[in-house]
Amino acid sequence: MIPTTFPPRDEIARLTARALLEIRAVHFNAATPFTLASGLPSPTYIDCRKLISFPRIRSMLMDFMAVTVMRDAGFEAFDNIAGGETAGIPFAAMVAERLALPMTYVRKKPKGYGRNARIEGAMTEGQRVLLVEDLTTDGGSKLSFVDAIRETGASCGHTAVIFYYGIFEGVEERLAQHGVRLHHLCTWWDVLAEAKAQGAFDTATLDEVERFLRAPRAWQEARKPA
Repeated sequence: MIPTTFPPRDEIARLTARALLEIRAVHFNAATPFTLASGLPSPTYIDCRKLISFPRIRSMLMDFMAVTVMRDAGFEAFDNIAGGETAGIPFAAMVAERLALPMTYVRKKPKGYGRNARIEGAMTEGQRVLLVEDLTTDGGSKLSFVDAIRETGASCGHTAVIFYYGIFEGVEERLAQHGVRLHHLCTWWDVLAEAKAQGAFDTATLDEVERFLRAPRAWQEARKPA
């Protein structure tokens, strides 16, 4: 069903943060930082993939994503919803259902046999495609997916995610230079505010997380492996 209720943006952000905390998708550990895919340390880690196992929460957040892109991009702005392999696939399917649109997905690289395709499903020249993923850190992976979509002759000027780190400089500008606008439901700042409101973590941990969010590169540089 196509959502027709448009909650305020700050309420979407607060409820999304609350949901992520409730299902324990948010992990804060200042004493033993997590290692990111980049190899750099972080006192924060988020696992949006857990959302697929919580029907009420995932339904709410997919409604939020649908109304966010309709409000920000337009009610008839898209012809196709594409998920990025792999985490974006289930969310793209659910958003496509809400917007009554075809769904496709984009592989990270050609599968190496058969049609050697990166796009699975029916995507045609001239279609306006929304790229859906679970989250974005610095936007890098989005550009590869967008390029694969554009190679079909379709256009892709928008990407939507549940969670956007929102702490690294130049991300939205970099995407904009590539002709892509980012839409998101919440950031680390929203999660930190809700974690503080709930008392979800001890004060020392929350303080260290805030130090990281205010200067992530400096925090990582000071703690990166020798």
